[in-house]
Amino acid sequence: MSPREKLLAGLVLGTAALLGGALGLRAFITKPLTDLDKRILAARERLGKIQTERRNYFAAEDRLKSLGKLTFADTVDEASAHSGEMLTRQILRAGLKELGFTRLPVGPRRMRGASEIGWNVQGEGALAGVVNLLFLLEQSPYLLRLENLVVSGGDTPGAVRVQFRCLTLVLEPAPDVKREPLLAKVELNSPERRSLDTISVRDILRPYIRRPPPPPVKGTPGTPSSTPATPPGPPGPETFRIVSLSEWQGQPEIHVRDLTNQKTVRYKPGDTLAGGTIALVDYRAMPLPGASGLQSFSRVIVRVKDDFFAIERGQTLADLRKLELAQLPPELVKPVVEAPRAAP
Repeated sequence: MSPREKLLAGLVLGTAALLGGALGLRAFITKPLTDLDKRILAARERLGKIQTERRNYFAAEDRLKSLGKLTFADTVDEASAHSGEMLTRQILRAGLKELGFTRLPVGPRRMRGASEIGWNVQGEGALAGVVNLLFLLEQSPYLLRLENLVVSGGDTPGAVRVQFRCLTLVLEPAPDVKREPLLAKVELNSPERRSLDTISVRDILRPYIRRPPPPPVKGTPGTPSSTPATPPGPPGPETFRIVSLSEWQGQPEIHVRDLTNQKTVRYKPGDTLAGGTIALVDYRAMPLPGASGLQSFSRVIVRVKDDFFAIERGQTLADLRKLELAQLPPELVKPVVEAPRAAP
């Protein structure tokens, strides 16, 4: 190899070595900087998420505090007591009779961050009063929800039967808030309530009333008198309707309406009814016979010899239906099961 070729080869090798060294030096210097940029970007993303979560946390905290001021109390027992008192006040404000309504507790049902409690309410009263009650509860400033509302015709013109569930929440843990007396935004004399007067005016649930027969025409002198009408027989079981299964001082009462004489008779467990003895009043929620999808929340159970029969609230004594063993409440199942064992 000539000296010229050796010089060119050295220059080429030197240039290649310099380029390789420069590239290696660049990689040695820039790689940490690139890693640092990636870490800075990841830190910024984490910081953005933390700030977003922080804003969401404070927004949720403010929301819970605002809702906490609308709850009845911080504990389930206190909230149940206060909500029951509120229901009683609203029933009286609506112009209804407190004894005509039953209120059975519901829950508590555990939820995420709260417990759901409430009342099963059912009763009978004037249609205008029922509209007042539903309006007052719907416009209540407290944290309430109405569901399973059923309105049906009553026994007298202008009266209806109503049942629904009134639910509220108890926040857990309860936010630290100062509760103040809550006032409803609208009252019964407000235009919002007056717009519902057409419900009472139309009264679409009023039962049909047969037109009375024309008075008998007196016979003219000298003509034989008409044959006297046959006196009506004794009233049948279809003329007696269960209109209320309320409780008074812990004692259930059965109110039976005599549709013939237009009077109401009160019974208690142990009294005679429908050819048997009243065993108890059952307040379990069960499917309403003959009404798909509806629930019945009370019924009277009558014992006839060794069998048990039920009459739902709102039904007549003619709707008496036999109960199987699986349909009996627990307090009646045990005596029925133990009776055959004690017979020998």
